[in-house]
Amino acid sequence: MNNKEKILVVDDEKSMQEFLKITLGREGYQVVTASTGAKALKIFEKDLFDMVISDIKMPRMSGIELLKRLKEIDPGIIVVMLTAYASVDNAVEAMKEGAYDYVSKPFQVDELKLVIRNALDKRSLERENVLLKRELESHFGFGEIVGTSPKMQKIYDMILRVAKTNTNILITGESGTGKELVARAIHRESKRSAGAFVPVNCGAIPENLLESELFGHEKGAFTGAVRTKKGLFEAAEGGSIFLDEVTELALNLQVKLLRVIQERRFKRVGGTEEMDADVRLISATNRDIEKEVKAERFRQDLFFRINVIPIALPPLRERKEEIPLLANHFIAKYSKAIGKEIDGIEAEALELLNKHDFPGNVRELENMMERAVALETGKTISFDTIRADLTDEKLSVSGIKAGGDGFDTEETGKIDFQDVVAGTEKRLIVEAMNRAGGVKTKAAEILNISLRSLRYLLDKYGIG
Repeated sequence: MNNKEKILVVDDEKSMQEFLKITLGREGYQVVTASTGAKALKIFEKDLFDMVISDIKMPRMSGIELLKRLKEIDPGIIVVMLTAYASVDNAVEAMKEGAYDYVSKPFQVDELKLVIRNALDKRSLERENVLLKRELESHFGFGEIVGTSPKMQKIYDMILRVAKTNTNILITGESGTGKELVARAIHRESKRSAGAFVPVNCGAIPENLLESELFGHEKGAFTGAVRTKKGLFEAAEGGSIFLDEVTELALNLQVKLLRVIQERRFKRVGGTEEMDADVRLISATNRDIEKEVKAERFRQDLFFRINVIPIALPPLRERKEEIPLLANHFIAKYSKAIGKEIDGIEAEALELLNKHDFPGNVRELENMMERAVALETGKTISFDTIRADLTDEKLSVSGIKAGGDGFDTEETGKIDFQDVVAGTEKRLIVEAMNRAGGVKTKAAEILNISLRSLRYLLDKYGIG
């Protein structure tokens, strides 16, 4: 039984309020009571509840009207209706307005207990399904950790060793090396695997909203805070929270994160109540964090706290022997997803891949294989398919098409001006997106162009 589940009981009969508070309290629920719909709404707006149990027949504001108002505030709230005036009309109206169930007075206590338990179990299952769907979608977007090189074997060994501890971990590596996948693997192998894994991209959330996203807020804490909201630290209770691009945190938020790590407690924005932070912290960055500390953009004391166990991921260019394994893995994955029968990649095509530096690392290789599977007309990924992709991506790859000066060294010394310009333009966009960790506003700033222009170019070159 989860003794944190909170129920709001609304009934104009004092005896019924007291009876339900005692009965449900014995079952381990937290119970708050209200004698009118108006009082219930005030309580509901200030606190978080898992369920509302309301009488239908009440003075001034009926249970049906209260139900409508509750659903406007929180469409997902579970509401069970009670009435001594059992009728088909009342039942139908309540269910149409979103009531979970309908119990007639006088009722059997065991019947009400069963309705409550079933409703809360259903809500819990729905939440788990949402988290699972989010995790699967994120997981499918990058693929599993793949690699057999000595460097990757060391990473696997480190994952198994640190997973059983509760120590803070800092994962470093260039964009596309698989930092989130390593964080997920650590969570799956840990004692917290039954809890949620909550990823947070610190660079993707606007600074003025990030504190509220992390710690939640109370109603009225700021303009637009129409009701109390749980933060991501609460969502990760009993599990792990992954702070990706942690070096993007503003200094004032670094101070608050340091306090959470030190005291294992936090407050919602605008709140006074301290809440426990029973979470495992895993952080990551693609920056040189020690340089950020020296430049006083990242607090040294926070660095020491999050960097208890460092894990550095190697770039793909330092483990090129794994390109064939990775390429075939992604070909199989996207062949199945797209519904095509592609059974591998030509040796000559692999040679082209081995000559490429892959500034976007494994993520770039995966994107390349996804495009190749989609465009390939044969049964095997061909040399021409890969050459077309690499030529467009980076014209200077090993002189395949263009020399270092942009001239065709194999033919007449002429240049294809449009191809050279397009290739350079695309290469710069890819590099800016990598440096910005995929955040478009930052990439636009790096390139000194407008966000609208960047979006146009991303669409033009099919960069996702």
